[in-house]
Amino acid sequence: MATPSRKTSASSSLASKRGPSTDPSSESEVPSKRRNSAVQPPQPSGPFVEGSIVRISMENFLTYDLCEVSPGPHLNMIIGANGTGKSSIVCAICLGLAGKPAFMGRADKVGFFVKRGCSKGMIEIELFRASGNLVITREIDVAKNQSFWFINKKSTTQKVVEEQVAALNIQVSNLCQFLPQDKVGEFAKLSKIELLEATEKSIGPPEMHRYHCELKNFREKEKQLETSCKEKTEYLEKMVQRNERYKQDVERFYERKRHLDLIEMLEAKRPWVEYENVRQEYEEVKLARDQVKEEVRKLKEGQIPITRRIEEIERQRHNLEAPKKKKALDIKETSQKCKQKQDVIERKDKHIEELQQTLKVKQNEEHDRQRRISNTRKMIEDLQNELKTTENCENLQPQIDAITNDLRRIQDEKTLCEEEVTDKQREKETLEKEKKNVDDHIVRFDNLMNQKEDKLRQRYRDTYDAVLWLRNNRDKFKQRVCEPIMLTINMKDNKNAKYIENHISSNDLRAFVFESQEDMEVFLKEVRDNKKLRVNAVIAPKNSYADKAPSRSLNELKQYGFFSYLRELFDAPDPVMSYLCCQYHIHEVPVGTERTRERIERVIQETRLKQIYTAEEKYVVKTSFYSNKVISSNTSLKVAQFLTVTVDLEQRRHLQEQLKEINRKLQAIESGLIALRETNKHLEHKDNELRQKKKELLERKTKKRQLEQKISSKLGSLKLMEQDTCNLEEEERKASTRIKEINVQKAKLVTELTNLIKICTTLHIQKVDLILQNTTVISEKNKLESDYMAASSQLRLTEQHFIELDESRNRLLQKCKELMRRARQVCNLGAEQTVPQEYQTAFQDLPNTLDEIDALLTEERSRASCFTGLNPTIVEEYTKREEEIEQLTKELKEKKIELDKYRENISQVKERWLNPLKELVEKINEKFSNFFSSMQCAGEVDLHTENEEDYDKYGIRIRVKFRSSTQLHELTPHHQSGGERSVSTMLYLMALQELNRCPFRVVDEINQGMDPINERRVFEMVVNTACKENTSQYFFITPKLLQNLPYSEKMTVLFVYNGPHMLEPNRWNLKAFQRRRRRITFTQPSQ
Repeated sequence: MATPSRKTSASSSLASKRGPSTDPSSESEVPSKRRNSAVQPPQPSGPFVEGSIVRISMENFLTYDLCEVSPGPHLNMIIGANGTGKSSIVCAICLGLAGKPAFMGRADKVGFFVKRGCSKGMIEIELFRASGNLVITREIDVAKNQSFWFINKKSTTQKVVEEQVAALNIQVSNLCQFLPQDKVGEFAKLSKIELLEATEKSIGPPEMHRYHCELKNFREKEKQLETSCKEKTEYLEKMVQRNERYKQDVERFYERKRHLDLIEMLEAKRPWVEYENVRQEYEEVKLARDQVKEEVRKLKEGQIPITRRIEEIERQRHNLEAPKKKKALDIKETSQKCKQKQDVIERKDKHIEELQQTLKVKQNEEHDRQRRISNTRKMIEDLQNELKTTENCENLQPQIDAITNDLRRIQDEKTLCEEEVTDKQREKETLEKEKKNVDDHIVRFDNLMNQKEDKLRQRYRDTYDAVLWLRNNRDKFKQRVCEPIMLTINMKDNKNAKYIENHISSNDLRAFVFESQEDMEVFLKEVRDNKKLRVNAVIAPKNSYADKAPSRSLNELKQYGFFSYLRELFDAPDPVMSYLCCQYHIHEVPVGTERTRERIERVIQETRLKQIYTAEEKYVVKTSFYSNKVISSNTSLKVAQFLTVTVDLEQRRHLQEQLKEINRKLQAIESGLIALRETNKHLEHKDNELRQKKKELLERKTKKRQLEQKISSKLGSLKLMEQDTCNLEEEERKASTRIKEINVQKAKLVTELTNLIKICTTLHIQKVDLILQNTTVISEKNKLESDYMAASSQLRLTEQHFIELDESRNRLLQKCKELMRRARQVCNLGAEQTVPQEYQTAFQDLPNTLDEIDALLTEERSRASCFTGLNPTIVEEYTKREEEIEQLTKELKEKKIELDKYRENISQVKERWLNPLKELVEKINEKFSNFFSSMQCAGEVDLHTENEEDYDKYGIRIRVKFRSSTQLHELTPHHQSGGERSVSTMLYLMALQELNRCPFRVVDEINQGMDPINERRVFEMVVNTACKENTSQYFFITPKLLQNLPYSEKMTVLFVYNGPHMLEPNRWNLKAFQRRRRRITFTQPSQ
């Protein structure tokens, strides 16, 4: 399997057949100066199935200049390091067999698959066919992004190629047949429906998928026919019901017409009857108007005598008014004089009262003076007696001095106590302020933590719900469980958050960190299995990596602009830090500045660091295993989203401890204050007792001196009161003489007042006489005016009545004219025409009063209104609808016949499709379950549908169980791990292998996520299954293999080598290589 290459390249391939006991590590590459080599061993014996790949040739394709591969008929295992060109062979198979570029997941344009720097590329695939092999060639033009197709060296179109490929049952877009590297993860994402369709196409008989599509189309058509029949049936029923209703409407139409004719005649007669009624009313109003006019004339003549008598009485009243006013003026003057005399008399009475009151005051003062003299003398006597009994108090001074000293000592103690209270209160206020500051700091820390939790809840709601569950159930775990890494990481400077978020995957950022495998299983069972939450969990290493020292000191790297390792940029709990150091080597990844980026080439060459961060970029450095060359790639840093909020947890813990210490001090101060207040209260009580005792002693000492002073004061007051004497008899005599003089003056004034009152009374009598005369005149005048007003009111009412009657007469006259005009208009008569005989004859049979006409009109209109919606077109519509009903009945019958036919087709096709499908799925399930049982796991495959009639909802459901403690779970992109999904996918494809009718299957690097145990088991299954007789061709691509794997004589191992020192293809001799290899093997023991 060797073809020469015309150009140099960075990739090569070597293919060799391997026996069952050969270890792949025993092969070695051939050193040479060339860079590209494609070598194959002799073609393996064994039959090729129809459509198997016999040869693959590539020119200027991806990593290859020129390479030809000849696979075997059974298992073909392609091995090579990453980047050597294994997946390029897979791309060549897909694109060479008319596959879409986008399906590979690498590029969406075919021109991107041509080797860089070349304008054209070529893929040629030779397929086995019993009638003669089929050679398909695809030439790719980079500039035009076009492909040119050839079959057996003859030009053709892509459509013809697709038809030829499909005829051989090759489906490069079917993940059950062709699973490229970038599509491995998508297999688990296939829905049950998509998986069934892929399985049908892959291993089912050719007609199975066609039957399935026919069933879906038949079912869709059946639904449409059922809907159509239902709609037509409902519409037909509505039409029949409507025509039944219209049948009665036709009969009612003529009855309604009779009512309308009668209404027309009634409406014609009504204006004539109304005119006659108004004309009669007009004659009656005219007669009444003439009578009222005569009555108005008589009332006006009767008012003249009353007017004359009123004028005469008004003159008499005016003559009496002047004397009455004069008498009123005389009465006013006399009354004023009486008032003046009364005022003088009242002043005299008041003067007498003042003299009597003055005398009484002097008498009371004298009596009071005598009483005070008596009381003062008694008080002096009592004080003198008390002074005699008072003891000598000179011996009280020592006691007073002792109490004074005690008071001074207690006062000093109180002052000290109050000073201590003041100091403690001042200290308490200081601590309370400090406590408030600490509380504020803690609240700010909690607010920042809430911001981080809000971001987690908005982006990953399941993870947030799991955090809440963990906080309420920590007692279920034996060892420490850390919340998601994004919550526990605390950046020292949030501007550096972008480095951490770009370095740690988002899956791990939201992962919970456990110290125990048992705790993690308990957590996942509760959260994933029971609560159906999508969460991630990891286990911290048993030996902590948190404090592991970096391989080189940061001081050595500062010359390149590095300022820190990733680990020093943040704080985290020990399990989290240990996991990140172990998994992401954060203690080995330095962070630099813009200065680092400017000299990045020197940094890469001199430091040999594997990962580097500059200000805005991340560099990944790799060393080629073959050429030892350094290869670097760089990506721009994404903006940080989750770690920009910084919460210093250590500082928060320190603040909590500080808050506890402050509370303890506050409690101690409060206890001290209570004790000091009790002491102060006791001293205050003792101070009050001593002061009271001192006061009593001082009062006893000063009592004798006070008594002597009081006696002296009272004697002086007594002497002054005895000197202030008054002669009451003389005062009484003077007051009596003055009162007699005033009474003589008062008697003279009373006589003058009596004369004035008599004059005033005479004047009042004369005035009353004049008022009575005037009243008589006014009374008569009022009576006459009342009679005149009554007559005037009657006259006004009569005149108003006359006006109303006159207006009514004019209105009725106009109404008569209007009604006559309207009546003639209704009967279509001119001004001089008489009523026609036909109207007169019809009018005779109709009522003659408006009430009767209106009642009959209302009755006829009500009857006519019962026939609403009828018109002359009803009969025509009725006939037309009858024809439409007949046509609908015919169409409905045809639709039902067609529906029965489709149901019969569905039943037949369903039987031909469903029974083989169930048998096929049962076979897949049997092999799939056996494969899982051999791995001490469990797996099932079944045909799943919710409704047996919904053929587009049928699907294949894969359920797996990798642990004995769990239940079978459906294979999804979220529930199982990446390795579990890879194992499930591989075993499902193996189950299809023996049943497969497709000519070959391609699986690219599916073993990458598996653990060694599962990888070994799966490999054994692949070898045993793919190397059986009568199985299709199988391509298994992998970058590495485990040691001591079993192999088969029927399998072909293809090694792909890459590097600048490979031999040119025309210089490579496989037989010479094998001879040298055997010589080396034989000579090694002798050495």
